[in-house]
Amino acid sequence: MKFAVLGAGSWGTALAMQMARIGETLLWGRNTEAMARMQASRTNEQYLPGFSFPEQLRIEPDLAQAIQAADAVLVVCPSHAFHVILEQIKPLLNGKPLAWASKGFEPGTGQFLHQIAEEVLGDDYPTALVTGPSFAKDVANGKPTLVAVASKHRDFAIAVSNALLNENFRTYLSEDLVGAELGGAVKNVLALATGIADGMGLGDNSRAALITRGMAEMMRLGQALGCQPETLMGLAGLGDLVLTSTGDLSRNRRMGLALGRGQTIAEAKAEIGQVVEGIGTTDEVMRLAEKHGVDMPITEHVWKVVHGEMTTTEALSSLMGRKLKAEF
Repeated sequence: MKFAVLGAGSWGTALAMQMARIGETLLWGRNTEAMARMQASRTNEQYLPGFSFPEQLRIEPDLAQAIQAADAVLVVCPSHAFHVILEQIKPLLNGKPLAWASKGFEPGTGQFLHQIAEEVLGDDYPTALVTGPSFAKDVANGKPTLVAVASKHRDFAIAVSNALLNENFRTYLSEDLVGAELGGAVKNVLALATGIADGMGLGDNSRAALITRGMAEMMRLGQALGCQPETLMGLAGLGDLVLTSTGDLSRNRRMGLALGRGQTIAEAKAEIGQVVEGIGTTDEVMRLAEKHGVDMPITEHVWKVVHGEMTTTEALSSLMGRKLKAEF
């Protein structure tokens, strides 16, 4: 199955490169000048410098032609742009199945991305999610990577997997879309927390504790939403949480590091130069937690730091001063 990858940032480019190692793949991005540079240099020097494109990767600056020439579409964009892009491509799809590799919620509504896909395309439209512990640079470099492909449509999930699989890239199938999307979103908030702790110089013990107790928060929220616990203990949950919380390629971790060192969000965003999903995701996770009556103290304190209601030092003192309780 030939895919058109829509989104030429670092992650979209890396996934398109991986697919092009298996078969012909198209890559579209909204910046036509950037696409022209990519076509000329056969690299994405802005977002993924130093990696040459495989021969079977075709740069297509025309959105309609990219979709028309493909058998299926893979959307890779920030979560806040997902709804807009789906509305834009809906008239062009003509029933072609849709996958996405975006993580997070729609800002304001708090909807999962699969809910947006159902709203725009219909409940029975073939869709799938690609998620899990995967840095774009490692995928572009051909380093071993494992991800989950979550879908209610098994045949399409297998097709997505086959478009990615080779000796250095492996996928696992899941039918738990809610769990897979929840893990990919909440881990961004928790990566902010571990980054803040490391930026404050709190040590390895603190990082391990935050990952562990953060995982407990994710599991509690997942239980309230009816997720399969195995999903959150797998690649889409724990795997992605560990990577994003400990790997310095993580934009969310880098944002946390900056906040822990006393920088502002604006200063950190300017340094990082790309979207940091965890900042907006804190609002949506807190709304979900309040709606379902789930206690998420780490997430709550990250939210207060992000919104200026607490300093990082005050958040640490508040968390460490909580009343004695059983771990489970």
